[in-house]
Amino acid sequence: MRLLRFPVLLIGLLAVIAGLYWWSTRPPEVQVVQPYKGRAAEVVYATAVVEPVRWAKVTTIIRERIITLCGCEGMVVTQGDQLAELDSGDARATLAELEARRELAKSDRERALQLLERRVVSQQVYDKAQNELIRIDAMIAAQKERLRDYLITAPMDGVVLRQDGSVGEVAEPGEILFWIGQPLPLQLVAEVNEEDIPKVMKGHKALIRSDAFPGADLAATVSRITPKGDPVLKNYRVYLDLPEDTPLRIGMTTEINIVTNEKDDALLLPLAAFDGPSVQAVDEKGRIALVKVDTGIRGTRAVEILDGIGEDHLIVFPFQAELSEGDQVAPLTGDLR
Repeated sequence: MRLLRFPVLLIGLLAVIAGLYWWSTRPPEVQVVQPYKGRAAEVVYATAVVEPVRWAKVTTIIRERIITLCGCEGMVVTQGDQLAELDSGDARATLAELEARRELAKSDRERALQLLERRVVSQQVYDKAQNELIRIDAMIAAQKERLRDYLITAPMDGVVLRQDGSVGEVAEPGEILFWIGQPLPLQLVAEVNEEDIPKVMKGHKALIRSDAFPGADLAATVSRITPKGDPVLKNYRVYLDLPEDTPLRIGMTTEINIVTNEKDDALLLPLAAFDGPSVQAVDEKGRIALVKVDTGIRGTRAVEILDGIGEDHLIVFPFQAELSEGDQVAPLTGDLR
């Protein structure tokens, strides 16, 4: 009985060894996909901000404390409406001093005129008094004009889109206190890299992705491109018109894909199947063949095939750098589009 058990154990051991040998020498399994027909689109990616087509930033040109604010955020204003006032106490005191000096200069001129008529003083004395009065009048006019800077007014008809600052704060020159503009129409202002800008043309359609409206089908149209780019950031500003019924709001940030070229019924292959211009094809014997492919439109997920492979080819997906020409593989097919 023990003699019979030994051959059985030997046969089992040989089977295990044979299985391990087969497992270690079997061809590696690779996922493959076939080229397929579909719509090819070449896009240029950019980030953009929603802005009104007509709007203005309202700032102050002097440094002074804010004493009144309109509190009109979201309200309609017309050009010239007062939005804020800065403390003009020192400026008004200067104006009062100038006006007092004017009264004195006016009296001096009148006295000089009387003396001139009586030939007590020369014409030169009168001219000097007259010139002093003219100089003070000019200073008063300039000071009154300067007082206008203490009143912040609306530069255009529109809606107060945003108001910053508080009463009692010191407004700095150039500091934006109000954003005023027309709520419609709206536009996207995008920054496009300089290497992509030659592809973008007026009239191109752009697809929009916004975190505020996930899954929404949003679009815009390129309306103009700034002629001069930014040599530091290496980008160009592109303006895109939004439709009137867009749900996007002023100030929102979006990601856009500007469609620069598209073709229907193109032969496509997933982008990950490529290593430069080459793909790994699997022949009828299961061996790897490195094939150089002529490509056309290159999208974010797929690439158009112009020449080199057809719809019946099996292509390794994704590209396996560890595989070499002639390696034996076991292809696993699947729809990986």
